[in-house]
Amino acid sequence: MAPLTDCMKHNIFKWTETAEKSFQAIKKAMTEAPLLILPDYQKVFEVDCDASKVGIGAVLSQEGRPVAFFSEKLNDTMQHYSTYDIEFYAIMRSLRQWRQYLIYREFILYSDHEALRFINGQHKLNRRHARWVEEL
Repeated sequence: MAPLTDCMKHNIFKWTETAEKSFQAIKKAMTEAPLLILPDYQKVFEVDCDASKVGIGAVLSQEGRPVAFFSEKLNDTMQHYSTYDIEFYAIMRSLRQWRQYLIYREFILYSDHEALRFINGQHKLNRRHARWVEEL
């Protein structure tokens, strides 16, 4: 999606070869997308988050079957954040996105960023991390 959103920067629309390839890939993915299931509030939800230098993504699922997908392109400022910050942001953004499913319920959170496992053991946090830990 990033090449498509880049076409609309600065109030100028410019279609590029990269945007065309991205558009075709999205069309293909949407026609072959897995079926979403309806949430079952008697079962445990699973949130699987990941991040890259250009965006974040997550899947809300139950018993390995997708309930919802979420992705977001990072703005220019966020693309310069550390990997730790971007991975933490991916978690927070996903939990906010699916708050209505997860609040007051047990759920499992998956992230491939090992350092985040120790966030509660840190004695000093910057303001952003402190806000996010408090929100959790």
